[in-house]
Amino acid sequence: MALGEESRMRVMVTGGAGFLGQLVANDYLKRGDDVVVVDAVPPQPALTEHPRITFYTGDLRSLAATLPPADIVIHLAAVVSSEAEADFDLGMRVNLDTTLALLERCRSWQTVPTLVFASSVAVFGRDPFAPTIEPITDDTLPRPQSSYGVQKFIGEQLVTDYTRKGFVNGRTVRLMTVAVRPGKPNSAASSFVSSIIREPLAGQRASCPVSPDTPIIISSPRHTVDALVAAAAASPLAWGSLTATNAPGLTTSPREMAAALDRVAGAGTSEFIDWVDDPAIEAIVGSWPARFNAARASQLGLETVGSFDEVINEYLRSS
Repeated sequence: MALGEESRMRVMVTGGAGFLGQLVANDYLKRGDDVVVVDAVPPQPALTEHPRITFYTGDLRSLAATLPPADIVIHLAAVVSSEAEADFDLGMRVNLDTTLALLERCRSWQTVPTLVFASSVAVFGRDPFAPTIEPITDDTLPRPQSSYGVQKFIGEQLVTDYTRKGFVNGRTVRLMTVAVRPGKPNSAASSFVSSIIREPLAGQRASCPVSPDTPIIISSPRHTVDALVAAAAASPLAWGSLTATNAPGLTTSPREMAAALDRVAGAGTSEFIDWVDDPAIEAIVGSWPARFNAARASQLGLETVGSFDEVINEYLRSS
């Protein structure tokens, strides 16, 4: 056995060819671990060249029975919010059926792998028949107001029960909106959070579909990856309750984001933003609470990004 191989882990990342998935995969590769990437789309060339990475390309639900045992599974594969709302069957198939298939595969290994499930702030919503509760704590009762939020909440409960039964060592982390994402807009209702920064920085116009003062909670890519990796590494005692943990987030608004854009990139950069309301997007995003108390995450040593200026600068450094 070569030096260091005895401590090398095999880490599986579902949705590993996506933006966050690639960051997570690269983080573990830098730590010296072997990485298995599972995704419906082909991997990025930069990942395929690494000698310690293996790819499974195709539908995760179909591939599940063939996946090799892993020490850690980071489950990121999902249909995002607006797409899950528009196509109920697709959301149920990808966000629910696939999660169950993956849990069953982990159970079949009989090794009790650590499984980190990426849930979402969308499990919380403003119920018109219940009082608004903010800040949201780790113990606040989820009241999802979208199909995506319901699917994520069911996934949380599945992970908890598989953990209680001793099939996996489950860790659910509720992620905040991640900004700034590179590339093109996706189908997430919160996609505009990145677009109104990314496109103006490139001299292109972008639309903000919600009110400028809509409260939004966000996290930077680096802080999000740190939360996922910390969840996987925490001891059972440090992790505590089998229920989900809220990742740290920064509460801001499109108006404050635009002001930060002008501070970082120069006055007038935010003039590339078109403020055009989209009632469908406003209904989804407006139902998400934006003020959280991430006490359990803080006990793991996780901190939120200090300001939206830092979020923009992180994006510029990575571009």
